Amino acid sequence: MAGVRRRIQTLLTLAYMNGIVPMRTQPLYLLGVLASPLSFLFFVTIASGGKLFLTSVAGGMVLTMVSIGTSLQTDMSHYRQDLKLQDLLVASPVEAPVYVAGMALSELVYSLPGIVVFAVLWLHYAPVTPFSVGSAIAILLLVWAFASGLGFTMATYFADVRETFIFSTLVSLGLSVVPPVYYPVSFLPANLQPFAYLSPTTYAADLMRNAFGLESLSIRAIATDWGVLISFTIVLIGIAALKAQWRET
Repeated sequence: MAGVRRRIQTLLTLAYMNGIVPMRTQPLYLLGVLASPLSFLFFVTIASGGKLFLTSVAGGMVLTMVSIGTSLQTDMSHYRQDLKLQDLLVASPVEAPVYVAGMALSELVYSLPGIVVFAVLWLHYAPVTPFSVGSAIAILLLVWAFASGLGFTMATYFADVRETFIFSTLVSLGLSVVPPVYYPVSFLPANLQPFAYLSPTTYAADLMRNAFGLESLSIRAIATDWGVLISFTIVLIGIAALKAQWRET
């Protein structure tokens, strides 16, 4: 029982330290969370004459969750390389899964204001049902989970924090800009559409648009999207658990 209590305290401490404290000490950091999602929302809405506004709101939620992975990658690389926090934790009773979960939770807390902004837009401009809200929450939690697993794995392999900025940009490009997150997959040329489904965010965005009532997916398509998204999440978390370097070699 004492071990469970210690783990919970560690989770909450990390969430407070890396999630709430930055928001309290420097609220302008929150603009960074909103900058990319709102920028894409603005430009896609303008370019489509307003037709893709709600599609962009759904995409903004997905992008905000994906950004948790890149933020986790940068923060954990900083703590590992600059502050040597990971070395300290390796010598402490804190287990790697607890540390990763606490850091991932902190990034989720830090990103919640951004999600709230998009949720308010959704509530204002489209009908919302308990089922659609529940579906959206489940989708976003899965995106948070696989993005966190990917971010942690990548963070443990960088020898220099500056390298994370390069790869963060590439990962963000590959998961949230190129795939049809802010637009329907049907907007892509037919020969490129199969490649779009190599990204897990494509399935997440499909499900989000369905939850928003923007697309009517068949039961088979919904089951496929959920199955693939869950599978991606399991695989990426599994890679993080098996391949990530917790101790220096």
